Amino acid sequence: MVSLANQLLHPNLNQQVLSIIERCIHLNHLKQLQCFLTTLGHSQNQLYAFKLVRFCNLKLSNFTYARHIFDNVVSPNIYLYTAMITAYASHPDHHLKALALYRDMLRRGCPQPNQFIYPHVLKSCPEVLELSGTKMVHAQIVKSGFVQYPVVQTAIVYSYARLNDNIGSARKLFDEMSERNVVSWTAMISGYTRVGDVDNAVSLFEEMPDRDVPSWNSVIAGFTQNGLFPEAISFFRRMAVVGGQSKDIRPNQVTVVCVLSACGHTGMLQIGKLIHGYVYRNGLVPDLFVLNALLDMYGKCGNLKEARSVFDRSSKKNLTSWNSMINCFALHGRSESAIRVFDEMKQYEDHVVRPDGVTFIGLLNACTHGGLVKKGLAYFELMTRKYQIEPRISHYGCLIDLLCRAGRFEKALEVVREMKMEPDEVVWGSFLNGCKIHSRSDLAEFAVKKLIEIDPNNGGYGIMLANLYGESGKWDEVGKVRKMLKDRNAIKVPGCSWIEIDKQVNMFYSVDKTHPKTEKIYDTLESLICHLFQLAESSYHEYNF
Repeated sequence: MVSLANQLLHPNLNQQVLSIIERCIHLNHLKQLQCFLTTLGHSQNQLYAFKLVRFCNLKLSNFTYARHIFDNVVSPNIYLYTAMITAYASHPDHHLKALALYRDMLRRGCPQPNQFIYPHVLKSCPEVLELSGTKMVHAQIVKSGFVQYPVVQTAIVYSYARLNDNIGSARKLFDEMSERNVVSWTAMISGYTRVGDVDNAVSLFEEMPDRDVPSWNSVIAGFTQNGLFPEAISFFRRMAVVGGQSKDIRPNQVTVVCVLSACGHTGMLQIGKLIHGYVYRNGLVPDLFVLNALLDMYGKCGNLKEARSVFDRSSKKNLTSWNSMINCFALHGRSESAIRVFDEMKQYEDHVVRPDGVTFIGLLNACTHGGLVKKGLAYFELMTRKYQIEPRISHYGCLIDLLCRAGRFEKALEVVREMKMEPDEVVWGSFLNGCKIHSRSDLAEFAVKKLIEIDPNNGGYGIMLANLYGESGKWDEVGKVRKMLKDRNAIKVPGCSWIEIDKQVNMFYSVDKTHPKTEKIYDTLESLICHLFQLAESSYHEYNF
């Protein structure tokens, strides 16, 4: 950077500025370049200001200094406004600043918005002003005459689709579009999956004239986000088949992360391993999102050895990686292993990672499974005192679970009274679980009543209360509870299980007979029961003989 002055005196100044910006790696380098441009009389040059602002936002992620450069330009043009608003809109914490800058531009009356700035403004509207913001910008677009531009139409659809109550408005605009491309189709599909309308999302996907990887990902991610894990895996297989015929449609990091999540939730280890192989063959390993998804999948499927192997082989680890490893061990009762991982992480906290709320949820769960009450209480205090992490309801749920499993009910109730928020179903559910372990029917009745207050239409809680009364011989109370359940038409959510056989996922609900092989399954079950009775009878006669 020493020869900047000589380089900037070169006749082709534009090329020289561009060349130097490409070699900048630090804010001080950028400041040197800005200083030389000012010395040469180019402090108000819109082109150079645009390049500096853009580089500051994209490469350095320094929005503050980029805004400083922007504010020192007397009359910023539309490109400078677009660069600054685009940067703000791309970051969740700066959506308000994006809209404020757009408002200031309109009030000044110069420059006038164009088709390139509206999509970024619309991106921030749902986050800050919800429906009113999208409607106002939509009206401005109509007045300014840019409503027929496909890129603007797509942005309007996407903005409405992100508002849960306006998916119908988004679809109406989508159907009226003069020109629909793969981006607009994908925006509409994502809108449907966001509100849980997966049927319409899939139907729209099937109608698409052309598809790209993001459109496939939007459906797979939609299935995963809405708990339709077997469907996500089925769609992934279909995408892989299409990918074998077209190099343009191949699963990428986003696809892999979504489908690994589905495998983890359903315990489909074999499919997860196949996807792991795909990751290696296609060079996706260095991606941290993929690494963390693999850790999560192996952990949820119970293959802790492979989870630890993936973790140890990775040279890049972020906080999510450490949290995933801690939670893997905690989930399966490997308390000491979870604590050891935390101790390893603490050695790097000054340079790489610092524990967050998720870390301590994993540690508290580990202590719960290991019965480590003192250690759990110490971690809760460490979280609040040293790391200044405000406990959330999930932390309280873990702590109460820990105390109740150990029979420390008075301490648990003390924690409930000191909470800064109202106890939820997890808290009282943890309390109830402890009561069952220690046969505290009096406190169990109290906990179930609290659960019914929170969710009166959950028949499962009412059935629990009726059973508790039945065990205590309070038959009049049993009758009252059953009448209450009938009057409220309360239902018990059926349990669900997934079983993977020959790479095929089978889903079963409690008392469900819709499976195509139900008759054969029940026949086999009856045969097994009969066989067990025969064995028991044989053992009985042999013993008596």
